[in-house]
Amino acid sequence: MGKQAKPSRAHAGRGSLLIIGGGEDREDGKDILTRFVELSGGADKKLVVITAASTVPDEMWEVYDKAFGDLGVERRSPLHVPGRGEANDAELVRTLDDADGIFMTGGDQKRLLGVLGGTLVEAALHAALERGACIAGTSAGASAMTAHMLADSDVELTPEKGAISLGAGFALLIHVVIDQHFSQRHRLSRLLTVVAQNPRLQGIGIDEDTALVVQHGVGVEVIGAGMVTFLDGRHIISNIDEIRLGKTPEMVDVRLHLLPSGSRYLLRAPEAEAGVSHIIDGKTAPAPLQEFLQNMV
Repeated sequence: MGKQAKPSRAHAGRGSLLIIGGGEDREDGKDILTRFVELSGGADKKLVVITAASTVPDEMWEVYDKAFGDLGVERRSPLHVPGRGEANDAELVRTLDDADGIFMTGGDQKRLLGVLGGTLVEAALHAALERGACIAGTSAGASAMTAHMLADSDVELTPEKGAISLGAGFALLIHVVIDQHFSQRHRLSRLLTVVAQNPRLQGIGIDEDTALVVQHGVGVEVIGAGMVTFLDGRHIISNIDEIRLGKTPEMVDVRLHLLPSGSRYLLRAPEAEAGVSHIIDGKTAPAPLQEFLQNMV
């Protein structure tokens, strides 16, 4: 396991987000899962795996039980939440009250929000982030982290007006929409559709076995095997309000940022962030990217 990350002195009491594009390595080097353990405070801390997005929660837990066990985590447990009644069970929710790391598995993000949205479990996620825990999500668990979540999509080769619909997410991040399995499933067109229809929302596409580390107010880091794509449509010139449903909109001045694995950017000068260990060697973000990141965090 790598060097344990320290909390930011400038933002004590504010945790980290680890947003994974799905398909993370769970058997070999486990680099992304290792980072989750580090951001949670180390292998001696308490980790909880929420399986509510999956229709096979026991099988899902078996995979992560082994992976985190291999990483030396002893205080690990699943949180199976079959329905909204259980999601409002105060005794069940207490499982999350002292968790140092909370991991949301893949599955179906609509199922995840249908079970947990607006419940005590969702409130516990926000409380955990505020007290300094690490919240991680992979695939569906990643999409659900934002205030606006991709719910349905009929987009194929090109952006199409009306081909996507959004739902309410957990709002751990705002002003963005997250898409996962991004390069592998050729999802640029559907993220462009999101941005065209909702110019104030920014698109984040995360590749498989790749994660975006977000520390609120501090900066971001990309880890894993792929890259993260940022789409900023706030300056867009488009005819989407003039065309028929199913047609491809004209889109001018859409800004695209590509951050490969290893990219680290701070929102302020590095010397002002002496307490940030996991992105201490990051560069100050250039103006367009900094504007994007500040709007997100």
